[in-house]
Amino acid sequence: MTQDPVLIEVYSDVICPWCYVGKRRLEQALQHLDSAMATKVVWRPFQLNPGMPQEGMDRTAYLEAKFGSRGAYRRLEEEVRAAEGGLAWAFDEITVTPNTLAAHRLIWYADRFGLQDAVVEELFRCYFVEGRHIGRRETLVEAAGRAGLDRNDAETFLAGDGGVDEVRREEAISRGLGIRAVPCFVFNGASMLTGAQPADVLRAAIAAAGEQGSGPCRGRPVEPVARIGS
Repeated sequence: MTQDPVLIEVYSDVICPWCYVGKRRLEQALQHLDSAMATKVVWRPFQLNPGMPQEGMDRTAYLEAKFGSRGAYRRLEEEVRAAEGGLAWAFDEITVTPNTLAAHRLIWYADRFGLQDAVVEELFRCYFVEGRHIGRRETLVEAAGRAGLDRNDAETFLAGDGGVDEVRREEAISRGLGIRAVPCFVFNGASMLTGAQPADVLRAAIAAAGEQGSGPCRGRPVEPVARIGS
């Protein structure tokens, strides 16, 4: 009997540096799983700043409002660099903290074509490695094309309001699950881990989920899921 793949739902925001670190660690965990264990990774939306103006906010003003000063954020930058030195972080190139609703809509859209992971990777790269404004449609369209989506189709999609209701619905599910910080990994709807956990911790959680099976079905009233280590 073929075992169903372990569903790994990753709640994240593409302006969260720890989410980028978490993506790399999840990739490492998946590389070292038992070859007989199948998985399916789905990226779910979680806006860190749902009230952000559509045009975004000056980066320095944002950091001063959130952390007290840009200098205070430097400590976080150093922690992130130390956690994942393989990434070419370009924090100083980022001038705008964007509204990420359109980015999450694009990620939702990419799921139709099996390109969610590629789009998420390109959005992280645009923001953290290239310092690009990922709230702008032209940047999102470029990222979509680099990920393998048709640029014209992606631009047409982003010009409308497709995916808005779906993204907001999935964010409501995250609140029902009690998710307050990202990245957050939910395994088969039954257990979760919060934070950019080490690869071996993620690997063990995936293996355990494969043995335990599925939890509450998505789309139904949300039941509490077990927080690993709680």
